[in-house]
Amino acid sequence: MTRLSVRYIVHDVEAAIVFYGERLGFELQAQPGPGFAILARGPLRLLLSEPTGAGGAAQPMPDGRRPEPGGWNRIQIEVDDLEAEVESLRRAGARFRNDIVHGRGGSQILVDDPSGNPVELFEPARR
Repeated sequence: MTRLSVRYIVHDVEAAIVFYGERLGFELQAQPGPGFAILARGPLRLLLSEPTGAGGAAQPMPDGRRPEPGGWNRIQIEVDDLEAEVESLRRAGARFRNDIVHGRGGSQILVDDPSGNPVELFEPARR
């Protein structure tokens, strides 16, 4: 069976486990060593790796660049009530990159995990 996973480079795996678990509903599946964890939400596996250590995700590229958190690629989590989710995350101290944006397909906002990796929260338009 082929598994679909997304890897995020994070500064602190423990802080990311708390954020994704307590704030976004992921479950910790495994933490086989320091600096690495596997979380899941439904069919999505989220691999969290720190940018230092012996793991393959921490190795520099041939041009010398090193993996680091941040960027604009993101996972999208569909929610039933975007405004309620945003309010809950704001009370918990989450940082957002923007305000809620409304479009034809629905509404969305970008929240940063503790390392600055974006997560898109999306509420589909009511049909």
